[in-house]
Amino acid sequence: MEQQQKQEQQMATEVETATPTAHTAELQEQLEHCFENLIVIDVGANLTNKKYSRDLDSVVQRARDAGVQKLMVHGTSVKSSKEALRLSRIYPDIIYSTAGIHPHDSKSIVEEPSTWFDFEHIAIAQECVAVGPCGLDYQRDFSEPDVQKQIFAKQLQLAIRLKKPLLIHERSAQTDLLEILDKFENLPPVIIRGFMGTAEEALKYLDRRFYISLTGYLCKDKSDTGVRRLLENGTLPLDRLLVESDAPFMYPNTRASKLPQHVKTGITERSLLYLHRYCTFQRNEPCSLPAIVEMIAAFMKKSPDEVALATAFNALKLFGLS
Repeated sequence: MEQQQKQEQQMATEVETATPTAHTAELQEQLEHCFENLIVIDVGANLTNKKYSRDLDSVVQRARDAGVQKLMVHGTSVKSSKEALRLSRIYPDIIYSTAGIHPHDSKSIVEEPSTWFDFEHIAIAQECVAVGPCGLDYQRDFSEPDVQKQIFAKQLQLAIRLKKPLLIHERSAQTDLLEILDKFENLPPVIIRGFMGTAEEALKYLDRRFYISLTGYLCKDKSDTGVRRLLENGTLPLDRLLVESDAPFMYPNTRASKLPQHVKTGITERSLLYLHRYCTFQRNEPCSLPAIVEMIAAFMKKSPDEVALATAFNALKLFGLS
């Protein structure tokens, strides 16, 4: 046991210092020999965030070492959507981009209408696999609700025209959001990303055949009616589930006091190694995703392999990832 722990620590050190060019075949063979990787797809990582400006190569490589085969980098403004598209071209077949105007940033389009044409041009690109995150957020007042609704509707029309899936962000605005969505016909697949609502709210989405993506928020949810209940009582079926790190946000605190013991013990040493060595509350990384998948599996009383396979299949199908 002691020798195995030393070997794990040695490999973790090698992973930390490795880059895509220096990463050796020998290290890969060691990892494959000593650990069984979960194969997962991260449908939401904010890798355009300035927290990754100095070591993005290492962040992407660590994600792949941990079992994250593909990453979707979200654009939440015209600027970040353009940067996400650029990253998808630097890391082809690993990173895919999305183009979205987040509700908080909606006012920027109203203030500078000409930027919408730049946004459309980004969304049309082949590497851009979805429109969003877009939607409504009434928890904060960065943009007025009427402005949010206006820009949300424009993105819905664009997604329908381009036939690309929709990533929806919603906070405290479900009634208005559904009212707007219900006005549109021929909607593409809809994904409610980073869901943090109640089981009752989730049912309204699931009844419409929407998909739901989950994050490390699982560790923060302490309610009897929220995300955990969705998983424990089987309300959220595997064929409607996706997973995302939401890096650098939503650090999955596996040490949280309210996290059930059977969930904590369901997380493998390998996943914890990546999580605790490379991720913090200040900067989460996509390599945390296997730990999130294992927690979801424990709540659902399913095997991690089953959850990983189902969520990866859903992502490949929805977004046409190759």
